[in-house]
Amino acid sequence: MESRPPVEKVKPFRLVKYFTFTSLIVIFVGTIILSMLNTHWVRRMQYEKSEEYALLLIENLNHQVFLQFILPVGLKYGKIELSNNEQFERMDNVVKSTLHSFKVEMVNIYGMTDQIAYSFSKDLVGIKNLGGTSYMQAVSGKATSKLIQKGSFWEIFLGFPKEIRIVTFAPLRAEKPLSRISGPVLGVVEIVQNLSSDYKAIFKFQISVIVTITVVMGFLFLVLTFFVKRGEGIIEKRAQERLRLKEQLSRAKHLSNLGEMVAGVSHEIRNPLGIISSSAELLKKKLDENHPLIAFPDIIVEETTRLNHIITDFLNFAKPKELDLIACQVDDIISKNISYLSTQIQASGYQITTDFPESLPVIMADADMLYQAFLNILMNAMQAMPEGGKIEISIKTEPGSIWILFDDEGPGITKEVMEKVWDPFFTTKEKGTGLGLGIVKNIIEAHRGTIRIDNKPPRGTRVTVRLPHGQGA
Repeated sequence: MESRPPVEKVKPFRLVKYFTFTSLIVIFVGTIILSMLNTHWVRRMQYEKSEEYALLLIENLNHQVFLQFILPVGLKYGKIELSNNEQFERMDNVVKSTLHSFKVEMVNIYGMTDQIAYSFSKDLVGIKNLGGTSYMQAVSGKATSKLIQKGSFWEIFLGFPKEIRIVTFAPLRAEKPLSRISGPVLGVVEIVQNLSSDYKAIFKFQISVIVTITVVMGFLFLVLTFFVKRGEGIIEKRAQERLRLKEQLSRAKHLSNLGEMVAGVSHEIRNPLGIISSSAELLKKKLDENHPLIAFPDIIVEETTRLNHIITDFLNFAKPKELDLIACQVDDIISKNISYLSTQIQASGYQITTDFPESLPVIMADADMLYQAFLNILMNAMQAMPEGGKIEISIKTEPGSIWILFDDEGPGITKEVMEKVWDPFFTTKEKGTGLGLGIVKNIIEAHRGTIRIDNKPPRGTRVTVRLPHGQGA
C-alpha cells in the first residue's frame, strides 16, 4: 500500500517553493509597475519636448509675423486690421510659410481683447472669450501649455486616448531691432499640436514591454514549476523510502520478538507432542485389532503430526536455517517440484507448462530451501484453482539475474488481501498458519533475491521471483 510522506518531511521544501513563487510574482508585478512608471516618464518627456517645440515655433512665428507682417502693413496702412482681406491673406501667407512642414494642427492669434483675429479655421475668426485663463496669463507675458485628452475613462487611464493634444499659449510681442529685449505684448498666439500618434506609439511600446516581460516570466514560471515538481517528486520519494525503511525496521523488530517467542513456545510444545504421539502408537499396539477404540490412536497420531508440521512452519519462519550454498540449476529444482506434485496434478485436473531456455546459468543457492519455496508457490496456485486449471512456469535471464514467473488462472487477489498478503499469520484458508508466503519471502530474500505478487489481467495471479547469479550473486 502506497504511503504518503508525513507533512513535516516536505514542509521545509514547501516553504522554499512558496517563497520562490511569491518572489517570482513580486518581481513580475514590480517589473510591470516599473514599466508603467517608465512609460509615464516617457510621456512626461514627450509633453515637455512638445511644449518646448511649440514655444520655439511661436518664437519663430513671432519674429516672422513682426518682420513680414506687422512692420510692412503698419507702414503701408497705418494700422493693422485683419478684417481687411488683403491684410488677412498676407498674414495667412506669413503664418503658413513659417509653419510649413512643421507638426502643427491649429494656430490662433488673439488680439488684446480676447478675440480671435486670425486662425487656420476661418470659422473661428472674430469669436471672443475662447482663451480663458491661459489667454490671460499669456497677456501678462507668461507662456502656458495644457494637455487635452478625449476618450473613455479606461482609454485615458491606460494611456491610449482617442485624441490627445497639447495647447500652448504665448504672448505675441513687438521686437526691438538689434536688441534681445522684447517689446510690449501685441496679442496672444495659440498653437495646437496633435500628439495622438506619439502617445499611441508609446502605448504600443509599453504593450510590447509588458508582453516581453510576461513571456519571460511565463518561461521562468514554467522552468521553476518543472524543477519544483521534480524536487517535490525526489523529496516525496525519499520520504516514502525513509517511511518504508522505518516500517521495515519496525516490522523486523516486531518479527524478531515474535520469532523468539514462537521458537520458545514451539520447543516447549514439540516435546509433549512427541510424548503424545509415541504414547498413542504404544496404545495402538496393546489394543486388539477388533477393539472399538482402535481408531482413536490413529487420530491422535495424525493430529500430533499435523501440529508438528505447524510448529515446524513456525520455527522455519521465526528462525530460518542457515543457507547451504551449492551450485545448482533452477530448472532442475522446479522439475523436482513438478514430479513431487504429479499425482495431485493428474488427480485434480491441473496442467503445468514450462518455458525454460535451453541453457541456464548456474546459481549458488540452497537447493532444498528453494525447493520448499517453489513448492509453496505451486501449491498456492493449485489451491487458488480447486476445480483444476493451467499453471505456466517460465524462466528468463538477464545479466546478473534469473527471473522465474509462476502464472495461474485463479480468480486473482483482491486489493484488501493484496495489502496483507505478506503479513505473518494472515490467511484466507480455513486451515493454514498464514506463514507459507512469509517463509517463501524469507528464503528468496536470504538468497539476495526479490519476490512480488501481481494480478494478471484478465484473470489470474503472477508470482515473480528474481534470483542473482554470477558476479551479481
